[in-house]
Amino acid sequence: MKKLLLLLTLVIFVPLAGLAQDTFELSPSQSMLMTGKGPGQDGAINPYYGEPCYAIVSNNGNTPFSVRIQQDGEIIKTIEVKQKTKKEIKLLKKDELYIDASKQAKASLTLNFIPLGAKKKTPNKF
Repeated sequence: MKKLLLLLTLVIFVPLAGLAQDTFELSPSQSMLMTGKGPGQDGAINPYYGEPCYAIVSNNGNTPFSVRIQQDGEIIKTIEVKQKTKKEIKLLKKDELYIDASKQAKASLTLNFIPLGAKKKTPNKF
């Protein structure tokens, strides 16, 4: 019976270990380093940091915010995430992902990471 319970627990929770998900609320004008390593990293733990992966950013709020991709202090691109939408963003090996809330309103978001080989079709809208 104990072995069966252990097996069921493993079957349920092991697949969840490969998926990182975090929900965040940022104050107006707040910026947060979501991925990366070292000083200033204050967001999500990307289990795939150091290898290419996808960041799935869902805007749960009623105002848009920006996602900024940087590498070695240089801005690579900035992406607007409109309210109630989802963006799938490819991150390269050394990319750092920042979230920048608008000056007028807080940002509410959910952030997921998936490995490059496990990409699933995700809708752009909720």
